[in-house]
Amino acid sequence: MDFKPRIPGQLFPRVINRIILFCAVLCVLPAAAYAQDRPDVLQIRNMTWLHHSDISNSLYRHLAEDAYRLLDIRKEEVSEIISLSGWKDRQADIREKLMEIMGPFPDKSDLNAAITGTVHKEEYRIEHIVFESRPGFYVTSSMYLPEATNNKSFPAIIYCSGHTAEGYRSRVYQHKIINLVKKGFIVFAFDPVGQGERLEYFDPQKGRSLIGGPTAEHSWPGAQAFIAGSSLAGYMVWDGIRAVDYLLTRDEVDPGRIGITGRSGGGTQASYIAAIDDRIHAAAPEAYITSFKRLLQSIGPQDAEQNLYHAIMHGLDHADLLAVRAPRPAMIISTINDFFSIQGARETFREVRSVYGAYGKSENIGMAEDLEGHASTAKNREAMYAFFQHHLDNPGSHEDLDVRIPGQEELIVASTGQVSTSYDGETVFSLNLSHASYLQERLAEFPVSHLSDWNGMISSAKRLSGYRDPQKPGIPVYTGRIERDGYNIEKYFIQGEGGYVIPFLLMVPPDAGPRSAIYLDPGGKSAGASPGGIAEWLARKGFTVLIPDLIGIGETGPGYFRGDSHIGDVSYNVWFTPVLTGRSIAGVRAADVVRLTRLLGGYFGMKEVLALARGELAAELLHAAAFEPEISRVALLEPLTSYNSLVSSRFYDPRFIHGAVPGMLRHYDLPLLAASLAPRRLLLSNPVDGTGKPGGRHIERDLSVIRAAYKEYERGLLIFETGPDPEKSLLRWIE
Repeated sequence: MDFKPRIPGQLFPRVINRIILFCAVLCVLPAAAYAQDRPDVLQIRNMTWLHHSDISNSLYRHLAEDAYRLLDIRKEEVSEIISLSGWKDRQADIREKLMEIMGPFPDKSDLNAAITGTVHKEEYRIEHIVFESRPGFYVTSSMYLPEATNNKSFPAIIYCSGHTAEGYRSRVYQHKIINLVKKGFIVFAFDPVGQGERLEYFDPQKGRSLIGGPTAEHSWPGAQAFIAGSSLAGYMVWDGIRAVDYLLTRDEVDPGRIGITGRSGGGTQASYIAAIDDRIHAAAPEAYITSFKRLLQSIGPQDAEQNLYHAIMHGLDHADLLAVRAPRPAMIISTINDFFSIQGARETFREVRSVYGAYGKSENIGMAEDLEGHASTAKNREAMYAFFQHHLDNPGSHEDLDVRIPGQEELIVASTGQVSTSYDGETVFSLNLSHASYLQERLAEFPVSHLSDWNGMISSAKRLSGYRDPQKPGIPVYTGRIERDGYNIEKYFIQGEGGYVIPFLLMVPPDAGPRSAIYLDPGGKSAGASPGGIAEWLARKGFTVLIPDLIGIGETGPGYFRGDSHIGDVSYNVWFTPVLTGRSIAGVRAADVVRLTRLLGGYFGMKEVLALARGELAAELLHAAAFEPEISRVALLEPLTSYNSLVSSRFYDPRFIHGAVPGMLRHYDLPLLAASLAPRRLLLSNPVDGTGKPGGRHIERDLSVIRAAYKEYERGLLIFETGPDPEKSLLRWIE
């Protein structure tokens, strides 16, 4: 018999084809099964609700809409000012609001200024100086002086640094500083907190920040400051005010000829300091001034110090930082292709020019532009030199010169090159911690045993969080159903408080009774409705369970906008948006939880609504439950016990930031919200502190506040459990 090679396709065609078909089925079937069991509400198989196709950007869009509404009101008010007296009244109002927003500032203490070194150059010298803007709060700085002083007083310019790790030692900034000193100006440059030699999270082993670049160095402690009702801007502005104080101690400085400039983040500082300190005669902020509307429409809010607490709520905009100075000289320096909107800069300039026009001093306000991105250009530098030469009475050529930049080793101020390793001093964190400790002592005096006192605290929580009571929950839209063993999942969405919708799942057991529950999971309804989870456990016990995607979560988030301070997968910049408007993410979400609670009772006919939240959403649920008595019981799983513990933790867990209400520690904290629920049944399972870890003195202190409120009631209403399995405590909670 002749031998022929065996070709699998010829010998076993049926077997091979069946194997291929079987493999294809294995690949397709799970996907098909998943498509049928997907928890998406607005995307059903191959169909998408087009009207809500941008739902993932809901959170930022909604928060920005609040700002646009307030800015439109401001615009209308400003348009009605037609006289100098009207502008003077507005200037007085702006001054008062800026002091309220940035302050209160401390009493002035001894600067304890010390010259740590001097560098001599051909035409100038550099004196390195350390001063204390507050006791123990060290500021590194350098003063550039024309070499031949001849007992003559010079005009002085304060230079503020943008977001560079080197601070004012950046070559771009050094170029301008040395040009100015060569033109006969004294230049005083200082490091902002979190930059240059003032890194607050400096790692000596690695020689850099532990938490990231300048924006992280600002926003990390800046968020803590906002929670405690202060601001990073306030600390920075005070440094600038004390820089002026130091200038005035120097005989070489003419006190009547002081100017200020800086670009990018330095433009922010220059704008703020000049708006507050009237000893500054001329101000030229660069690459910062635009308008809040154009900022929010384009790149969004920037890092912590660029967001003034409740500024938009108080009717303030970028224009007010310049208008309040009128008629003292000011110039906006911009680039046409900057990410800070040139349209906003031009609109701001037109508004400010009308103030100067009312004073009859239109020549004192100017604007320089060049065709470039977020950069320093020769044309703009020369415009800045000419501006200061004219208004600080220091005539000369405004040509931008090629200059030799000092070496980095020549620009070291502190002995080790960092304040944190040279001095045993304060930081923004430590100063804010002292403030928060004082607030904690005040809150500890709250009489938790007197129910009549809760109304004031809850009113403060509603006001600070920007909570808006949902009078009518509306009619939900039904989009589909998932069948599971023992229960069905119905898919709905309902209108939120603005133009967004809230997708939610409704677990409905066949023997559903009159009891229902809302379950909030940080992973959204997809995680919350997973087989074997708490929601399914409740459904199998006869509860109708509603699991939503709160705004910014699941289908409604996280959105396109991340911002320049995206830390630990959390967008601080999104949270900064309501800082400007007097609202909060927690307040918006709390209102939606109340809306869903009323929907369960009204539309779905439930007689009782329980509520559970896991992790970082516990804060939102606590706000909702404190505001809505229809939530009969509350269970918090791995909750943060207090925001005081977060503010008290140098390295806190950033996932809790979105649940914080700016300014809350002035009036309340999470333990007081929890205490206000008495005598409703409350479960606390595995609570954590601000670092996200269980145990610790903060947790015990926070729990003592809650226990004090519940001690007058029967046992079993307050359940506190720790352990890997919360099922036993949940059984006690629902019984």
